[in-house]
Amino acid sequence: MPKLNVLVAGSTGYIGVQLIKLLVKHNKINIKYLCGNTSIGKDISYYDKSLKYKKLPKIIKFNKKLLNNIDIIFTALPNGQSQEISKNLLHKNTLIDLAADFRLKKASDYFKWYKLKHKAPHLIKKSIYALPEITGKDIKKFQIIGCPGCYPTSILLPLIPLIKKKLIKLNNIVIDSKSGYSGAGRGVHKKYKDKNLYESLSAYGVSFHRHNSEIEQTIRKYTKNKFNFTFTPHLSPMFRGILSTIYIDLNKGKTVNSLYNELIRFYKNSTFVKVIKMNSLISTNDVINTNNCLISVCKSKYKNKAIILSSIDNLIKGGAGQGVQNMNIIKNFNIKEGLK
Repeated sequence: MPKLNVLVAGSTGYIGVQLIKLLVKHNKINIKYLCGNTSIGKDISYYDKSLKYKKLPKIIKFNKKLLNNIDIIFTALPNGQSQEISKNLLHKNTLIDLAADFRLKKASDYFKWYKLKHKAPHLIKKSIYALPEITGKDIKKFQIIGCPGCYPTSILLPLIPLIKKKLIKLNNIVIDSKSGYSGAGRGVHKKYKDKNLYESLSAYGVSFHRHNSEIEQTIRKYTKNKFNFTFTPHLSPMFRGILSTIYIDLNKGKTVNSLYNELIRFYKNSTFVKVIKMNSLISTNDVINTNNCLISVCKSKYKNKAIILSSIDNLIKGGAGQGVQNMNIIKNFNIKEGLK
């Protein structure tokens, strides 16, 4: 069987480079084109020396004629730019977007949270918000795949099974997430140059971080009840990784064991989501450079409460790895291909 031809648009950012590092290990694909705007003519090894001896094309400017030779398009572009590419898709093309252009199901919500007018609102219905452990093979029906953000990935993987089984109260979920600074992109060094980025912890986006929109949209899909949550992200003095701490109230008659048993049941056949022994402490170091999500259910000092710890690598499970995982599902590849 011939290899699939892949185009990566936005190949030089942290997510783009990480994606290429995964794809060069994938036995079923050929990286046909690498595209960029300010990096045209450069080798991708300029951005990551580990790619120096890989046979990869030089970076070129995207144009729609390239799509004639392509099966899969990965986009890791600034918000709004994947929508432009989506308007040129051919029937044979599948677009896997690692940014936010096709995460929200309403163009009005996209404008509300991203302050940008959606450039392809008619294509939203052809897209799916694809958290692979939850969406599964449903993504095969869609041409455009919107991969979740890094924070929502770490938050929704433990929460969705519990919400579906009505194990927890939904009126006061508190989420505290800490991410490596790579989550803010290559511009983070300039943006935080006066904040001692490498030795301090910084809260940001308090109450109004854009990922609130994804979390809210997804929770609403699984309950008809009213709900509210508080999500506060922080940039940590580390390059990669996310640790989310989720504080929840139990529904009447439910225990911490109820949560643990349901998560064990739900993810028993999962390759990448690992529910570990109850009350175990986890760290980002347990998951960096993997496509894994590690979940620990912990007891609170209060009988009717629980604490859930969830950790991922923001660049892999919260970014490039999730995109590759979705591709593997769509094309019936081994789920571990490129992700071992």
